[in-house]
Amino acid sequence: MNKFKVATIPGDGVGKEVVPAAKEVLKAVSEVHGGLSFEFTDFPYSCEYYLENGVMMPEDGLEKLKNFDSIFLGAVGNIKLVPDHISLWGLLIKLRREFEQEINIRPAKVLSGVKSPLVNPKDFDLIVVRENSEGEYSEVGGRIFRGDNEIAIQNNIFSRRGTEQAMRYAFELASKRNKHVTSATKSNGIVHSMPFWDEIFKDVSKDYPEIQTDSQHIDALAAFFVTHPDKFDVIVASNLFGDILTDIGAGIMGSVGIAPAANINVNGKYPSMFEPVHGSAPDIIGKGIANPIGQIWTAKMMLDHMGEGEIGAELLDVIESTTSDGIITPDISGKHTTKEVTEEIITRLKSRA
Repeated sequence: MNKFKVATIPGDGVGKEVVPAAKEVLKAVSEVHGGLSFEFTDFPYSCEYYLENGVMMPEDGLEKLKNFDSIFLGAVGNIKLVPDHISLWGLLIKLRREFEQEINIRPAKVLSGVKSPLVNPKDFDLIVVRENSEGEYSEVGGRIFRGDNEIAIQNNIFSRRGTEQAMRYAFELASKRNKHVTSATKSNGIVHSMPFWDEIFKDVSKDYPEIQTDSQHIDALAAFFVTHPDKFDVIVASNLFGDILTDIGAGIMGSVGIAPAANINVNGKYPSMFEPVHGSAPDIIGKGIANPIGQIWTAKMMLDHMGEGEIGAELLDVIESTTSDGIITPDISGKHTTKEVTEEIITRLKSRA
């Protein structure tokens, strides 16, 4: 019996609705397969927690979380309560940085029964590997002067270690998929960091002669995501470029509500964290129509990371059979509730036992 200790942080908004739904699915997975179990521990860290305590998480929050096998996060942010730069840097980004979750991976594929806004999506199935700890989201910089002469400086930081690590992760992933890696660059406009990125990509690719490669400038690549997403397998990108591309990926799937993500700690010192791409969706809180698929697909990625890839693949297959039969929420043109979609996925899982 493989027993996994999972810290669950529902967070804000619809996170409080979809995390419990995904936990029920994971419990059903453990019941059906019998060889694994989950011990969930809930943590209330959120914007509401901030209003009560003045911090997004307590001073010993990292200490409490560091010994779990994984962190399962819902959504962070409620601009009506707490400014985004406080909520994100006080919880989500703090966890990513302090737990050295230096790789972010986000898949995007056509799900049967979910209408893509693209006229002809051609069954695209891609995954973006994003460097998650430095790049354009570096904390290095500042402001000087005031008034008309005020200056803001934001430094992009690219280390060879961090860049190469993301690229090797992408190549290893591609070796298990369709053996193609695309590098997202902008070396014709960003004259220091992007040529550096290109040089490292060229060096790393020499160690993977069986993998086909190409390099695309980010502006053209963003357009190709819309016009020819089926041409891509694995894309490796910097922190900002990866962030942008993965939101496009969610968009061409049909809804940000179905998009999953994983923040991976590569060295094994700390837990990895799994979160859907969507935000807290304050406009639909409490209506019971939040799409649980992004969180449940994220659970599938957590299963993969735990070494339970076969079970993860079965869960994704069940998700797709559910969407294929039109059991979907209103954000993807359905009429079903969060609860109904979740219960259908659980029913179909159990029917396979």
